[in-house]
Amino acid sequence: MAFLTDRKRATGMGSAKTGTEHHWKMMVTSVALLILTPLFIFTFGVILGSSYDEVVAYYQRPFPAVVAILTMLVGFFHYRLGVQTLIEDYVHGFARKAAIIGMICLSYGAAAFAIFAIVRIAL
Repeated sequence: MAFLTDRKRATGMGSAKTGTEHHWKMMVTSVALLILTPLFIFTFGVILGSSYDEVVAYYQRPFPAVVAILTMLVGFFHYRLGVQTLIEDYVHGFARKAAIIGMICLSYGAAAFAIFAIVRIAL
């Protein structure tokens, strides 16, 4: 028999023991996207509508390529966290596990394809 108070058992543990960490990651990625999104829009907007050769030459410079890669990485990670919260709140049973696994595969796969495309253009 454990002689722990309710407060002692609950200290540092959310309902699933990771709620604070999940919230913190969401806040950090939100702030990162707050900075990266305008940078991406301004770097991408400059080259929008140009020919393929001009786009390749532009993305061979390090700054636009790094901004695009960081935006894709942080954006898809933020997407994964947000959709995971939605699935946990509204889907139950086996479908919850399947949806979370599918969403994680989709988000990491999309991030990998985006980064591959940017690296392929940059090199």
